[in-house]
Amino acid sequence: MAAAATSRRPYHIIVFGATGFTGRFVVDEVARCAAEKPAGGPLKWAVAGRSRRRLEETLEQAAERLSMPELRTDTEIIVADVSIEESLAVMCQQGVVVLNCVGPYRFYGEPVVKACIENGAHYVDISGEPQFLERMQLEYHTKASDKGVYVIGSCGFDSIPADLGILYTRRHFKGTLTAVESFLNISSGPEGLCGHDATWQSAVYGFADSGSLRQLRRKFGHKPLPVVGAKVQKRGFVFFSKEIEQYVIPFIGSDPSVVKRTQLSTMVQSAVTLLNELHSLPRRGGVYTPGAAFYKTSLIDRLHNHGIKFSVRDHQ
Repeated sequence: MAAAATSRRPYHIIVFGATGFTGRFVVDEVARCAAEKPAGGPLKWAVAGRSRRRLEETLEQAAERLSMPELRTDTEIIVADVSIEESLAVMCQQGVVVLNCVGPYRFYGEPVVKACIENGAHYVDISGEPQFLERMQLEYHTKASDKGVYVIGSCGFDSIPADLGILYTRRHFKGTLTAVESFLNISSGPEGLCGHDATWQSAVYGFADSGSLRQLRRKFGHKPLPVVGAKVQKRGFVFFSKEIEQYVIPFIGSDPSVVKRTQLSTMVQSAVTLLNELHSLPRRGGVYTPGAAFYKTSLIDRLHNHGIKFSVRDHQ
């Protein structure tokens, strides 16, 4: 692990918003990762949030779920509130990487990004909110680069499979890759599927404010990407796939039912990669997408080792 956590900062990873729906699963995943005892040394981590009592309850529940009683006594607690700037600064000064689980990010994400940059902590989240992600890039990329801080959003199921999946496919594809379609197959348990309030809010506000997103994108001044090869035919929202002989829908992002392991293993392994492979990341800091940040790292291999598989299959 990065030496910085032992010499200047007490923790490699801080899970902020650990008591929330997403945060509780991130706590489990970080605990599992720490228990693996990485070759670079022990992973030191802490949980953070508004209520010490609720954080203690979260650790108690995690200790019981994972049969890790040491979580009750060995995991440090940091009290921090997204509305109190000083508390965020104190939190960020103690960690190498902050995993931000407090959403919706359009309302609560920017203060954490700002505090991380100002206090020298790298930032990772699982946002799937384009307006927040792109505004952070527009307003904070130069500041983060100047500070040597990496801000990497959407490190969850919304983006990692598609973003790194395209890079993986391009590396292994025999020929020139000109287009990619992605699809999602969900299997539910006996309790069925459920929705989550923060995810619902993100979607509602995102659709309602789509005009502002278009205005924001104009500020970047990006030129349209050139079209290479034949265009992929647009499909309906639900259609029959001859390849897999099932009705499918295009992959539009994550469902809370898959959050429990795949999304958050994606998130935590991104943080571990950030800790161990800074030399493989672009430049010396800035606001990046997962693909731009991790394309020269071993993140895909780490994901393979934690149950998230990428493969290329030929269909004749």
